[in-house]
Amino acid sequence: MNEIKLLSSVSHPNLVRLLGCCIESGEQILVYEFMPNGTLCQHLQRERGKGLPWPIRLGTPGYLDPQYHQYFHLSDKSDVYSFGVVLVEIITGLKVVDFSRPHSEVNLAALAIDRIGRGGVDDIIDPYLEPHRDAWTLSSIHNVAELAFRCLAFHRDMRPSMTEVAQELENIRLSAWIVPDVYLGSPGRSSTSSGDDEDDGRSEKSLATKKASIESKRLFVPERNQVEYLSSLEEGVKDSSPVSVQDPWFSEQSSPSSNSLLGNAQ
Repeated sequence: MNEIKLLSSVSHPNLVRLLGCCIESGEQILVYEFMPNGTLCQHLQRERGKGLPWPIRLGTPGYLDPQYHQYFHLSDKSDVYSFGVVLVEIITGLKVVDFSRPHSEVNLAALAIDRIGRGGVDDIIDPYLEPHRDAWTLSSIHNVAELAFRCLAFHRDMRPSMTEVAQELENIRLSAWIVPDVYLGSPGRSSTSSGDDEDDGRSEKSLATKKASIESKRLFVPERNQVEYLSSLEEGVKDSSPVSVQDPWFSEQSSPSSNSLLGNAQ
């Protein structure tokens, strides 16, 4: 009934419209609009088309919250969990439930939590994506996997809000337009407007230090006045920023999570 109430009250081009329902005579049927292009699962399994490249998968925004089996109650954080499963499905191209996999990996969420938690994201990336063809593709896939890991946290209060999820996905998508490795000027070119060699030396040394600090946080810097921009970032890069899924993550918008990498990358 919650799904019926929710879908009947919203309208969005990325959501399938609920046309009607039947709850009479013991039948529980939901009638959705016809999707002529098939489902996400059909495209990922190559049942329709030749598959989906990474940029399209990243732009593709449903599975059951495990705590529902304890409390029989769904919340907004239940949708966050379900979305986390979708993110993993997009990254891996694997079926959500597949009994041909080992017993502990039948459930895709369990498989993803294990691999991502142990730093083995590369083991489950869909080879079709060619993740190693460029640095951004591999980095963004890892970032989405980290986000999915947080969404799949067993306890609801450890999951981010959908607002945070949407913002982080947007940040990852926009990072494709940012040129990395622009912290230091090319050889022979001054990093500041001053022509003084001593100032140049100090500037390059400072930039090198900031470059190492920022790269350790997996931040990208757009190409512009480098000294000015990096100085402005000093306030935003905190020493306490987490650098792995095992480090604590703190959010001003939702409850703390111990599984964050992206909390400060907005």
